[in-house]
Order: sequence, then C-alpha cells, then structure tokens
Amino acid sequence: MEDKAQFPPVNPFVCGASGKCPRCGHGKLFDGFLSVRKSCAACGLDLDFADSGDGPAVFVIMIVGFIVVGLVLAVELSYQPPIWLHLVLWLPLTVILAAGILRPLKGVMIGLQYKNNAKEGELDG
Repeated sequence: MEDKAQFPPVNPFVCGASGKCPRCGHGKLFDGFLSVRKSCAACGLDLDFADSGDGPAVFVIMIVGFIVVGLVLAVELSYQPPIWLHLVLWLPLTVILAAGILRPLKGVMIGLQYKNNAKEGELDG
C-alpha cells in the first residue's frame, strides 16, 4: 500500500488533461504526442498499466462528429455553398479538433484508470 502522505490524491481530470502523472501530478505522462512514458520521472510510478485502448478515439469521434456535423448542417441550410467550400472548411476543422482533444482525453482515461485501479478482465478458474 502506498503512503497517502507522500502522494496525496490528485484530480484525474486535471492531471490527465494536462498530461501529468496520475499519482503525483508533477511528472510528464506522455513521451511524444500519444506515447505513454515507461515511468514517471518525478515519483517513479510504473506506467505499464496505462492502456486506454480505443476509449479516447470513440469520444473524439462522438464529440468532433457532433460539432462538425452541426456546423455543416447550419452552413448548408443557411448559405448552400458549393461542395469544394465545404471540403475547405470542414476537413481542416475536423483534423484540428480531433488532434487537439485526443491527447487530453487519453490522459483523462489513464488518470481514471489509475484512480479506480482498473485492470484487464480476468476469468476465475
């Protein structure tokens, strides 16, 4: 059991979204854009447990899809621009939004995984 005085609880949403360690809240969580570090440089937490799977990608699809489709429909119904203008507007916006929220969502998922001590499912046998 870890010492609670040495590692006070941190908010998994704040630490995850800012890319910080889920245990100490100081060390970097990522090594690159989406690659998770092997361990925290500040507290030594082994980050091998961190596997967010497809969760962040699903949330990105839902959030970005909702925003972009809503905007596309609003612009189409109001102005009826040509298709090339739709492509020029919405493709870059989709890529920028997806890239902008993927990393924070992955960090939040890892932070929640650590806080709730989530593990892979095991069969009793």
